[in-house]
Amino acid sequence: MKILNATDHIDGDVKLAASIGMFDGMHRGHITLINALKEQAALRGQRSAVVTFKQHPQLVVNPNGSPRALMTLDKKIAAIAATAPDYLILLDFDATLSQYTAQQFMELLHDRYNVETLVMGYNHRFGHERNTTFAHYVEQGERRGVEVVKAPEYLGQFAPVSSSIVRQLIAGGRVEDAMNCMGHPFELEGKVVHGFHNGRGIGFPTANVGELPPGIILPHNGAYAVMVLVDDQWHQGMVNIGYRPTLDNGHKLSIEVHIFDFDSDIYGKPITLQFIRFLRLEFKLGSIEQLREQLTYDKALSQQILDNYLANSK
Repeated sequence: MKILNATDHIDGDVKLAASIGMFDGMHRGHITLINALKEQAALRGQRSAVVTFKQHPQLVVNPNGSPRALMTLDKKIAAIAATAPDYLILLDFDATLSQYTAQQFMELLHDRYNVETLVMGYNHRFGHERNTTFAHYVEQGERRGVEVVKAPEYLGQFAPVSSSIVRQLIAGGRVEDAMNCMGHPFELEGKVVHGFHNGRGIGFPTANVGELPPGIILPHNGAYAVMVLVDDQWHQGMVNIGYRPTLDNGHKLSIEVHIFDFDSDIYGKPITLQFIRFLRLEFKLGSIEQLREQLTYDKALSQQILDNYLANSK
């Protein structure tokens, strides 16, 4: 996959079929769209191109109402690359681009990148005039020499699927449902930073996850079974997102992961969590001993969940 930026262009002999979208989370609907794109490109003897943006358009159009991201830009590029389009056209969504009509945007794609076919998601809209119908897109495309084709809707087991739905699921703690919609677990990347240092004293040492990507979504406060990537190795674990009320750690949100059968010094290292299943809400227990008992139960349940997940992932 070759990445093109706003200042790049395509030589005249290469014709593209393209699809436009934010592709946040790279869920099953996105995969359906890109597969349709590659199919249409092959039928026409064209190359396939995914068109996306470095930042969510709402950050420009409505900064206060911009949704939290499901993945970083680097993760999104890697996920798109895994679907094997020929090109990724990566644009900056700025104030100027936000005022483009659909026809102006198609002109940009046609004139700069030789896009001759536009494969649209079944409910996708683009351009300043967002009430445009599919028939209107077809008409505008004909004026500029761009054939507009509608991709099929994802109608599989986990339909309906959208980035908005996935965000709602994650924000509600329903990470297993989100994983089913996306086809892969929600991931949270960060760095191991200093925490409260009181997990080891109760037999459950934790790594405190900090330095999160700005604007990334967080699952609802609570405990989760997770897969943990550190030092290029995957481990099983469980994580708590919240305020640790039993330990009276104040009002600072923490993300504390206990990695099973692991005792290495990983302070300052990158860490990635894959959220597999919600375990329970955070609640205050009456004593440290009760907390230890609860964590023992959480660990046993997490190991069962993660063993089943890994067995079914093969």
